[in-house]
Amino acid sequence: MSSKTGLEGTVLRQRTSSREKSDDEEEEIMVPHAQLANEANVDVEKMAHNTGGPGGEGQSNRKENGSVREMDNDIDTFHKANSATEPLLSQHEKESDSEEEMERTIVKKPAAETSLSIAFQVFFPYLIAGFGTVGAGIVLDIVQHWRVFVEVSEVFILVPALLGLKGNLEMTLASRLSTAANIGVMDTRKEQWKMIAGNIVLTQCQAIVVGFLASIAAVVMGWIPDGEFSLHHALLLCASSLVTASFASFILGSVMVIVVLLSKKFHINPDNVATPIAASLGDLTTLSLLAWISKLLYKAIETGHQLWLAPTIICIFVIIVAPLSAYGSYKNKYTNDVLFSGWNPVITAMVISSVGGLILDFAVSNYHGVAIFTPIINGVGGNLVAVQASRISTHLHSHSKPGQSLPDDAPKGCRNPCKTFFGGGTHSKTARVLFLLVVPGHLIFLYTISYLQAGHTTITLVFTLGYLIVALIQVALLLVIADWMINYIWRSALDPDNCAIPYLTALGDLLGTGLLALAFHILWLIGDRDSDVGD
Repeated sequence: MSSKTGLEGTVLRQRTSSREKSDDEEEEIMVPHAQLANEANVDVEKMAHNTGGPGGEGQSNRKENGSVREMDNDIDTFHKANSATEPLLSQHEKESDSEEEMERTIVKKPAAETSLSIAFQVFFPYLIAGFGTVGAGIVLDIVQHWRVFVEVSEVFILVPALLGLKGNLEMTLASRLSTAANIGVMDTRKEQWKMIAGNIVLTQCQAIVVGFLASIAAVVMGWIPDGEFSLHHALLLCASSLVTASFASFILGSVMVIVVLLSKKFHINPDNVATPIAASLGDLTTLSLLAWISKLLYKAIETGHQLWLAPTIICIFVIIVAPLSAYGSYKNKYTNDVLFSGWNPVITAMVISSVGGLILDFAVSNYHGVAIFTPIINGVGGNLVAVQASRISTHLHSHSKPGQSLPDDAPKGCRNPCKTFFGGGTHSKTARVLFLLVVPGHLIFLYTISYLQAGHTTITLVFTLGYLIVALIQVALLLVIADWMINYIWRSALDPDNCAIPYLTALGDLLGTGLLALAFHILWLIGDRDSDVGD
């Protein structure tokens, strides 16, 4: 009877645990089956041993058989109760596993970036990009004396607009890919290549449209002051712009894909390196293509034997390449919305850059020394503000979606410009780092130009001070504008990855060209009139 009582107590505890589902009582249920069977066998042997006396053998057998049947029933009841509690135990184990996975995820969360780590990651791509702009400046300084640039001066108006494509398209592409890599969209290879292919064909379509519109703007801005129009020159500008925009966009877009994938592989924040590297090859590649194509088409027009070349190029890109690119991006889920919503910032930025090109055309005609420094100051300003824009956009994407509430640390309106640099948070820290990189970077670039004896301007102390002041004003204004503009775009339910960088780089081109032309004029007024500045 003691075994029966013990088993009934065990079963009672099991039934209680299945009803109350408490963790403490679940531990009592987990009795090994082998131990229970051993205890039952021991109790049977004890009962058989204790049944003695007359008639005790049959009575003991009946008791033994009855006890065994009762124990079998009790064991069956125990198995039923235990099977009822097994789902609870498995659920408990799953919850424990999920908690462990959550703990592992929390442990893997990256630490906040320090000013030193930001400076280290940005500085070397920034230098590479700067040397790319130095190369572009040297190229522009040389080609400004070519016959095509002298006879068709409207090509100068194309320069900022086409150089601005790296901000309108390639830097925007880099920002989109960086955001996708940081929030995990590109973790699977299939989705990775879908996004890459869609963005490449999208930038190809945008480049052709922007190049065509930039050529029209150059023709109009060149025709208004002089009142003269040449059809051959207009076709040259249009064909040169289309070829340059398309080829440069494809080359730089491919480079951006490689940079973002390598950054992701080596655990480097692509926001810090992608946009500067886009600019490092962007200016040099674009300007070299523009000069080469323009010279080739001008020779074809001058000889009169290949007048069909420019119209043929225009028809191929406008009638065939652009529609195919638009169809490919329309069918891609990652670029479908950008195909319809991404035109306003790109076209507006092109117009702003074209105004900067009109200023450059005027400045070069009076101060040839402006040519070599224009790509540098415009490129450096655009590179630095693009890094900040990409980082802020990634931060917003990691918290919510465009149009939703801003994070607590984001400015809700046009705040005090000092808070852009001295406020709390990572973005103020990044702004300080980027602003402090202006002077050492430009000093290195100026020394490089002086060492190569390039350009038309002697690098004097007065010129260096004036140049650095202009560069600091430009970058400070761009960082303040970016701090307000990106959050405003987000509140307007637009994606900053598609809108912010085109506006900011176009403003950088306009500010850089205008301030640099003003600096040259002031230097000439205060007496720094060596033959280089006034040449």
